[in-house]
Amino acid sequence: MEQIALVLAGSAGRQIVNRTGLKGGFDLDLKWTPEPPAGDRNPAVSSTGPSIFTALEEQLGLKLESTRGPIEVLVIESVEQPGPN
Repeated sequence: MEQIALVLAGSAGRQIVNRTGLKGGFDLDLKWTPEPPAGDRNPAVSSTGPSIFTALEEQLGLKLESTRGPIEVLVIESVEQPGPN
């Protein structure tokens, strides 16, 4: 489920945390219609299929819930050019 969450994060455009408690490997077949990029006035993909959110719930019985929580962040305080060896 951790790998599925990582793949879905790219499709959903947000961070996804696996809270299912399910362990082990799964063979899944999920069908959905990707969202067109923001500002795309002429999407090449038909929007007749379900969204990723609808497909997850209807086809797998999983639900994505929007919540707030801590996430890991990397802070770079300064950057310098490397000096000669």
